[in-house]
Amino acid sequence: MQTKLTLRLDDRLIARAKDHARDTGKSLSQIVAEYFSAITSRGQPDCTQTPTVAGLRGVLKDAGLAGLSDYHAHLEDKHL
Repeated sequence: MQTKLTLRLDDRLIARAKDHARDTGKSLSQIVAEYFSAITSRGQPDCTQTPTVAGLRGVLKDAGLAGLSDYHAHLEDKHL
């Protein structure tokens, strides 16, 4: 069962959202429904990992970085 929903939004936001819907070939209602579905799903997000991201995963694992303290030291050396 589908129910009508009224939202109060800024006119400029609505215009940009309508442009986005038109550009993607979807209705504004479909985009809102997909967004609500995504933010309320309990499982993992429905996305696939690109080959680039998969290839980068874990590359710094054995880089000898101690974590945040090394990063802060790097920033101090660079900017001070």
